[in-house]
Amino acid sequence: MSAGTRGPGPFINRRLPSDTVKTAHETNEIFDKLDTQHPGADTELHFSTAFELLVATILSAQSTDALVNQVTPALFRRYPDATALARARTASLEKQIHSTGFFRAKSKALIGMAKALVARHDGEVPATMDALVDLPGVGRKTANVVLGHALGIPGLPVDRHVLRVANRIGLVESDDPIQVEQQLTSVLAPERWTRASDALILHGRRICRPKPLCDVCVIRDDCDYFATVVSRAREPRAAAPKRAQRKAPRASRSVRTSRR
Repeated sequence: MSAGTRGPGPFINRRLPSDTVKTAHETNEIFDKLDTQHPGADTELHFSTAFELLVATILSAQSTDALVNQVTPALFRRYPDATALARARTASLEKQIHSTGFFRAKSKALIGMAKALVARHDGEVPATMDALVDLPGVGRKTANVVLGHALGIPGLPVDRHVLRVANRIGLVESDDPIQVEQQLTSVLAPERWTRASDALILHGRRICRPKPLCDVCVIRDDCDYFATVVSRAREPRAAAPKRAQRKAPRASRSVRTSRR
């Protein structure tokens, strides 16, 4: 995930600049509409414990939830808790998670995270942001995923979909995930944070893709990007005046002269 406001990143393709972002009232109305398009929005990672979700979220970096869900059932059978994962052999773990990509870095992060859980928290996943981000391989986005989905503590994860969609709609104006999280949480009730993130993520995956499907979007009329970019691109251009075509003179018939 990119951080800092450095101009358009790969996730941005957003609206044109405006004077203000949406008000708190407008933002909540937009999320009401998103709830109708993505009812029951939730993480698409499969898990049964906070530890499993923590592992799955670390694996999901630069991968897809569907791919991670193919890997985790066998992984959780072999390493059902932090104690078991802390004892994992690097070569074996790398082989098991290879298909998720960046398997060496992820293997190192997973074993380090598990060892830290055993040493600092008796193998249990802590329920605070500070303690979670202190674990190897755990950033703020991962911590918010675990807090909101597994521990029942309000959290608003910001990934590339949230960055793209929230900027396009006009809910925020920043490429910095922490600033975007702060802007959204300041206008939403805490009990709405996790669901709002899930709705934006699903909207980014299904509707508001890099090339958006605006015709099936329920918030199209509220979206700055649609109003300032998509609509303008669809406006018919004035037909250019036709140039007067010169008619070429008819070729004169050649006259054959008879030979005498």
